[in-house]
Amino acid sequence: MFKDVNLSTIAACVGDQWSPQIGDPTVAGWVTVVAYGVCVVLSFLTLMRVQDSRERIFWGLVVLAMLFLGVNKQLDLQSMLTAAGRCLSQIQGWYEKRRVFQLDFIIGLLVLAVLLFTLAVWLMRGSLRRNGVAVLGLAFVAAFVSVRAVGFHHVDILIGSRFLDIRYNVLFELSGLVLIGANAITLVAVA
Repeated sequence: MFKDVNLSTIAACVGDQWSPQIGDPTVAGWVTVVAYGVCVVLSFLTLMRVQDSRERIFWGLVVLAMLFLGVNKQLDLQSMLTAAGRCLSQIQGWYEKRRVFQLDFIIGLLVLAVLLFTLAVWLMRGSLRRNGVAVLGLAFVAAFVSVRAVGFHHVDILIGSRFLDIRYNVLFELSGLVLIGANAITLVAVA
């Protein structure tokens, strides 16, 4: 069932199914990109003001994560990951059984998000009161991005649903960004 596949074969298949382009050219997509940019700036300002070494590492990682996710939001790199998984499953002959692998992948990503959240809480235990909202926001964004990256059809239907004419996926993603930004604003204002 799992045959050897060379990288050039997968790259050619992915190239047929995905090309770099603006991933979400809607108003909501650009608002989300701007929100990531605001989080980058606020997180950087926070990084420059906090004194504790663990907080500095945390906010430095937040800056990098928000920068990467903001760029990713419009380059749609998760679609490339989905295309690579689809290509691999087709080439190796297990595409018809992909649901089991998708579910395992989603569970693995969610477990990883929970573990990273737990690790962040443990590492930030001395300053969790100051940074807990951002940790929660990061966990929220990480879980959302992980599930979204898989491209599982049933999840896509759920997060593509609307509330007051706004897609749930926009609300989920922006909620995490608002938490991160609010925590950063609080720390910048206090410092």
